[in-house]
Amino acid sequence: MAETLYKDTTYTVSLLVQSIGLGKVALPDIQRPFVWQAAKVRALFDSMYKGFPVGYLLFWETGADAGARQIGVDTKATVPNHLIVDGQQRLTSLFAVMTGATVLRDDYSQTRIRIAFRPSDATFAVTDAAIEKDPEFIADISALWQQGGKRATTKAYLKAISSRRQVDEAEEEQLEDAIDRLYDLQYYPFKVVELAATADQEQVAEIFVRINSEGVTLIQADFILTLMSVFWEKGRRDLEEFCRACRLPTLTGASPFNWYIQPQPPQLLRATVAVAFRRAVLKHMYTLLRGRDLDTGKPSPEQRDAQFARLAKAQDHVLDLTNWHEFLLCLERAGFRGKKMISSENAIVFSYALWLIGRVDYAVPVARLREVIARWFFMAHTTSRYSGSFETQVERDLSGLVNVVHGDADGFVAVLSKIVDDTLTTDFWEITLPNELSSSASKSPALLAYIAALNIVDADALLSTGKVRARLDPAVTAKKGIERHHLFPRAYLRKQKVAGTKQINQIANMALVEWHDNIAISDQPPSVYWPDQIAKKGVRNADLATQVRWHALPDDWTELPYDEFLAQRRKLMADVVRTAFGRLSDQQYAPVYPAAGAPTVTAVPARKQYAVGVSDLLDAGSLIAGAVLINPTDDVEAMVLTDGRIAFDGTFYDSLSGASDAAHGGSTNGWSYWLADTATGLRTLASLRDDLLASG
Repeated sequence: MAETLYKDTTYTVSLLVQSIGLGKVALPDIQRPFVWQAAKVRALFDSMYKGFPVGYLLFWETGADAGARQIGVDTKATVPNHLIVDGQQRLTSLFAVMTGATVLRDDYSQTRIRIAFRPSDATFAVTDAAIEKDPEFIADISALWQQGGKRATTKAYLKAISSRRQVDEAEEEQLEDAIDRLYDLQYYPFKVVELAATADQEQVAEIFVRINSEGVTLIQADFILTLMSVFWEKGRRDLEEFCRACRLPTLTGASPFNWYIQPQPPQLLRATVAVAFRRAVLKHMYTLLRGRDLDTGKPSPEQRDAQFARLAKAQDHVLDLTNWHEFLLCLERAGFRGKKMISSENAIVFSYALWLIGRVDYAVPVARLREVIARWFFMAHTTSRYSGSFETQVERDLSGLVNVVHGDADGFVAVLSKIVDDTLTTDFWEITLPNELSSSASKSPALLAYIAALNIVDADALLSTGKVRARLDPAVTAKKGIERHHLFPRAYLRKQKVAGTKQINQIANMALVEWHDNIAISDQPPSVYWPDQIAKKGVRNADLATQVRWHALPDDWTELPYDEFLAQRRKLMADVVRTAFGRLSDQQYAPVYPAAGAPTVTAVPARKQYAVGVSDLLDAGSLIAGAVLINPTDDVEAMVLTDGRIAFDGTFYDSLSGASDAAHGGSTNGWSYWLADTATGLRTLASLRDDLLASG
């Protein structure tokens, strides 16, 4: 007979809330990030009030010994007996409403879930301003379950409604009964399936999928993050806080914010695991962190603690701001200027892991490591090394270091350099890369490698004196600094019966020009518009020759048949990439990027609210030119320009609301929509405006 993996039991709502509050039941984010809207919480309480079933909960025994303590925290932090696999949102909602606790939204803001109840007809609603003023509603049912809350809430409700209209004895009794029934929801029974600690992650995942109603799929990282919540909650919180801070630019103090990646906890967890255990297959890592004895198969608390200690040590290195920003300089050296140039975040994550291994385990000097990892990242990103079944590839790369003695910097560098050289062979440069450039994909790794190459060689934009890498600076360029321009115009090719957008928009038919030079040239052939543009721009012959080289224009390209032009240019583009990549090994090479300007602070006279503009915030020093504005809900960014206009998605807007309407896709109040990072945290521009008015 098969071993029973579960048992059925029943918990009342009050016991669930108490168990969560005491830490006996853990509430980890085992599911993909998702927070119920208040309307779903309202529906949950409505269903419970009506006696409807609201689904099973799925718990998993942690297997921790009674009284076991969490790793790395004070002795009061005990390890939970159970963790929640399915039902997190329902339990979070119940706990938040019953206790009045705040919840964390998916934009990382703290908020309270406020549900209202109308006893006269047993209607639940999400509390808003109108309900707050309506005496027919109990505006916040959380008050019922606070100490003395039922009596005080009922008394206050009856007093408020009686002051508005006459309430006879029969109705008063009916209203009290409705409130009593609401209060008694704390005794509502929840059916719980408790999985045994002996169940492995595959069994848990399969059971989860079979009974889960939300269509959510668990991933291997979820199980490790869950173990962190159970045995090392501080470590998980530190990891999540680091990832959160990567999203938000700050004007004061050190921050992990950057222009390349806004990592999720599972991504940095992979880097940590690679550094700590030289592993990438998280399934194996889960078994290690459970501390199972390989001979008996039973959990060993000592072994578990030892494995978590290794994980904690590695995470300290991963979350170290000096390490993080030193590594990001490798991407800058490799010619990559921001997340718009990144097609593989895995390439960032695992290059960072190798950077840390080189620095921590092999003591490679930072300057030398920057050169090595810049070449590695360029190779890994360009070849899509960590796409598809990347775990196998990562472990293969890590295994190459097995025989390198700890502290042997030369050995570490030799292993990585050999892999790079063995990957980027002559055949790659002369055959594979030109073939990869035969695409119209705007996020093609081959195209991004070519753009990175233009940054490395410090190329001008075509027919311009402005540098490509300066125009691609994500920190200061709001409107597109440069655009990809058709060398053989679209309308011309259609007249020539070239069929298909993919063929017209081939990578080899596009060149980087300053945005205002991407002019409409109608259906003119290159042989007509090109000489005209050269004459208008007045580019010196020597500069033009250099631009023609870096922009990979074939000899007499304007006279070539389109297909022949594409074929020749692909080879020349690959040659440019090869030349630029070679510079990464040159110790004399160092990218030079423009520095941000300092803000100018001057006082402004008091003005009426409607007369205050963004330019006033700039003049007062409340904002600085180039400041990034964000809206976490819509996951959009805008930029403040020196003249007070707002740049969003390649367009300048004279007002905040114009930019927010474009970002949100509907009418919005831009002053409330956009947030800026300040010394006191994220704030709406409306609050900055109010401070300015108050200060006079």
